[in-house]
Amino acid sequence: MYHHSAILPFLLSGIMFPVVLAVLLISIILKGYALWHSARNHQKAWFIVLLVIHTAGILDAIYLLFFREDRSAAKIAPPPATPPASSAA
Repeated sequence: MYHHSAILPFLLSGIMFPVVLAVLLISIILKGYALWHSARNHQKAWFIVLLVIHTAGILDAIYLLFFREDRSAAKIAPPPATPPASSAA
């Protein structure tokens, strides 16, 4: 019988601890950045998927690289200024 409690000491010992810590930090940073962008771009489906599914940053990176909308390209130029109406007397 396999016990999951045998994995935890292995992951937290020796050289594995810095690796686990690095993956955890990168995953948290990517998830926060991806959630922020999906919420800002009103992409509700992506927000829910990113919030619910945990893939150690893989899905988050895929979203940020391929599916994130570039808001700077979507900016609309301000309307041209119209000259003030002259009053004819």
